[in-house]
Amino acid sequence: MTRTEKTRTEKNRTGAAGTERTGDGSHHGKGRPRSFDRDWALGRALELFWQKGFEPVTVAELCESMNIRPPSLYAAFGNKTALFLEALEYYEHTYWAEPSRRFCEEPDVCRAVERFFEEAAHILLSPSTPCGCMVVLAAVNICPSETEIIARVREYREKTRQMFAERLHRAVADGQLPAGTSVAALSCALNTFLEGLSLQARDTLDLSELVQTAALAVRLLPARQQG
Repeated sequence: MTRTEKTRTEKNRTGAAGTERTGDGSHHGKGRPRSFDRDWALGRALELFWQKGFEPVTVAELCESMNIRPPSLYAAFGNKTALFLEALEYYEHTYWAEPSRRFCEEPDVCRAVERFFEEAAHILLSPSTPCGCMVVLAAVNICPSETEIIARVREYREKTRQMFAERLHRAVADGQLPAGTSVAALSCALNTFLEGLSLQARDTLDLSELVQTAALAVRLLPARQQG
């Protein structure tokens, strides 16, 4: 074997051992692929975290699901915690951004609550995703030492409560709710109802039952003012 042939053989061996598959099935060298599909990879990581929670998922499982090697994962996301946080943000945007927008824009507060919780039930028991809310499940299953995740989850939960509060304040201002309505208490009640709905979704596969439960959320609102 000539020196050129030997060099070519060694390169071929290195390439075979160092390639990795991306979301479209193509292969690239070690490290982050040139055509790295971040959204696809995040979607795969999200599904795994959603199914199993943060603690039980290993880096090896993430790499297998995302079709990348550990160096690629660390290069793209930093570490497992950072990946989880980005997957959490991706989850919020993908599944809750539009229902939240519709809730805020609906002029009738009762209809806003009814539709939001109906949509929530379908998200929580969608046949194409794991059951329950990833944020709520993370809140109850995370290790106390994961302070960064705990803080971020708390932010998301507070963001939802604040969304309820802002919409309720508008309803009080335009006379749809009584002037004496405790917006703070009512927004907490709606948020608690939503989190309870998420936990209930883990215990039932009956969407119609969850939708019927979700429909009761509007009963938390005080009676409309007359006149």
